[in-house]
This record gives sequence, structure tokens and C-alpha cells, in this order.
Amino acid sequence: MKNVASERRRFGYRRIHVMSLDFVSDAFTDGRRFRVLAIVDDFTRQCLCPVADTSLSGGRLSRELDSLIAGRGKPMTIFSDNGTEMTSMAILKWCQETQVEWHDIAPSKSMQNGFVESFNAAASATNASTRTLFSSLAQARAAITAWREDYNSNRPHSSLGNATPSEFAMKMAMEKQAACDLLPGLSAFIS
Repeated sequence: MKNVASERRRFGYRRIHVMSLDFVSDAFTDGRRFRVLAIVDDFTRQCLCPVADTSLSGGRLSRELDSLIAGRGKPMTIFSDNGTEMTSMAILKWCQETQVEWHDIAPSKSMQNGFVESFNAAASATNASTRTLFSSLAQARAAITAWREDYNSNRPHSSLGNATPSEFAMKMAMEKQAACDLLPGLSAFIS
């Protein structure tokens, strides 16, 4: 296993080039379980898409990633733990087809996936899923989507110069556009 920090430095923290993902679990008021998949852009710290459902297989994960990529572009690599969904044949096939590198963190080393773990901790601490009692999947999805918007748009991060993830992403997009305007051929080399 390569050193995770050096791998992330090798890829750089350019927008959407490195994503991290993880699952959290919760239960409805009737005791049925559901899971939430969180996907975070390591550069902007944006939560790209929280997906809540009662079943999230490797096949479902690959479809969610395809949908995300269609709207935002393909990352160079994805970091995750080595849960069964992430090591499934569906994900192995998806990685081969998309040519996205997938890096599993070491077992029991959740801080190697610190960006998404930090997001999950913030979600847990502020009612996104763990302190709210949900009676339906629709209710859970609505609350988690609203929390994602609040997290991305209203919660500044010291690591982003006290900007929110959305503000930081906008700033980076404007800087990229300004660089491309100055040097038109540059757009092929930056993302």
C-alpha cells in the first residue's frame, strides 16, 4: 500500500481530481436500516452527492459515480475504505472502463480518508442524519440534501481560507478562467 498522503500530493488538489467516499448508517423510526453514501471533492471540500437508500451495492455505486461524472467531470482517483461495495466486481469493472484509479485506505485507518470522515463527522454533529428521527426514505433524503446545501454554501472551512466549499469552488473556477483568458492554450493543461 502506497502512502496515502504522498499519493494525494502526487495527484495534487486540483478540482475534482481526487474524490473520497464513505458510507454511514442510520435507522428509521420503525427500526429498518438505511445507508448514506457521501462523496467529497478533496480540493474544494464540497459534498458532491449524498445518496441515501436502503441498499447501496457496488452496481448502484458505479451508477451514482457515472451520474456524478456526467455532470462534473471524471476524477483522476478515488479514495475509499475497503468495504464490500468498494471492492466489488462492479467497481473493479467500472475502474477499468473509466480508467479512474481507486485507492483503498488501510484497514482501520479511517483518517487516511480524512476529508470524507470530516464531512461525516460534521453531518453527525449537526443533525443531518444521526440526531433526526426519520420515518421514511423520502424524509431522510430531503433532510440530507438540505444539509448538503447548508454545508456547501454556509459553512466556512479554515483550510479554505475561511471560505465555504461553494465560495472556494467559484473562486477556483474564476482563477482558471482568468488563466485561460490570458493563455488560451493553457486550458488543455489545467482543470
